[in-house]
Amino acid sequence: MYKPYETTFRGQKLSIKEKLMNISFCYVLFICILAAIGIVMLYSAANGSWRPWALNQLMRFAVGVGVMLFFALIDIRLLLRYAYLFYFGTLFLLIVVEITGHVGMGAQRWINFGFFKLQPSELMKIAIVLALARYFHTSSLQTIESIKGIFPALIMVLVPAGLVIIQPDLGTGLMLLFTATAIFFVVGVQLWKFALLGVGAIICMPIAWAFLRDYQKDRVLTFLNPERDPLGAGYHIIQSKIALGSGGVFGKGFLKGTQSHLNFLPEKHTDFIYTMLSEEWGMVGAVFVILINFCIIAYGYSFALKSSSYFGKVVAIGLTTNYFLYVSINTAMVLGLIPVVGIPLPLISYGGTVMLSIMASFGILLSVYINRHIQFGKE
Repeated sequence: MYKPYETTFRGQKLSIKEKLMNISFCYVLFICILAAIGIVMLYSAANGSWRPWALNQLMRFAVGVGVMLFFALIDIRLLLRYAYLFYFGTLFLLIVVEITGHVGMGAQRWINFGFFKLQPSELMKIAIVLALARYFHTSSLQTIESIKGIFPALIMVLVPAGLVIIQPDLGTGLMLLFTATAIFFVVGVQLWKFALLGVGAIICMPIAWAFLRDYQKDRVLTFLNPERDPLGAGYHIIQSKIALGSGGVFGKGFLKGTQSHLNFLPEKHTDFIYTMLSEEWGMVGAVFVILINFCIIAYGYSFALKSSSYFGKVVAIGLTTNYFLYVSINTAMVLGLIPVVGIPLPLISYGGTVMLSIMASFGILLSVYINRHIQFGKE
């Protein structure tokens, strides 16, 4: 079994300067390119104005770079040591949201600090990865293969996921479950257990349907048939498809998107910003953004492969999978491949907590890479 606090590692402990020199600058470059695209598109969303979105996004990204560097320079063993503390602190914030949270757009998801609204569910996406990574880091293969052994990990996932779903935020709750599923898979949980849970989920679907809010049911029904309510529940996706198709190969040009600038496209600065980008820059611009995201995701998984510590591998896989879910769900949503859920496009959609949580994730991934030679001792 692994001992988290009695560790050995190859090589000398790195200084701050050496850590900075070991940062993957190509990875950081891709992040900056994507953020720059987001700021440009928010400038366009405001009809050629830095306010109200682009300037705020630029400042948030600047703060996010500081957050990323802070986590990148942290010794990975500190992340291991305080993983549970961060998890339970974030879980406490989720409970606070349920009691006194700020309500916006029909959901109770934020804690209002006056100058900033914190969305704890975004922090939980990081906390749950760190907590599971620590749990499985200190578990033997025999423990992982037993139902009793994975039960505590399941509780760590289901409790916060349930709190998020009842906010209601079904999209984020499902992201927590999917990320955890990926971690369970890579640590060696047997496939029959996934099959058993899958069958159970299918059986429970009729019951779950009864507990969905009316607007959530409308989203599912609209996904199956967008034309059933073209001016109501189906409006978002219909306008999104029109904007996507009208962009063609090379787009209509910067600041020239008719669907977005004539306000036919709703939520153009948040969930549907990829649609606006596709209208103005066409298929070329849309594919370019996907390629940049692919590079970021590929780097994240490569960090996992290069890490000498089991904890680092699981953390890198979990956080990269979380980022992959952001990108894939948002793009699939605006293309009409899945029902509309409130999942933004990282670094491009406007948002405060999402920006900071994503940048913190990038920083932790860089820490895994910088500390890739650290080997945690075994008992």
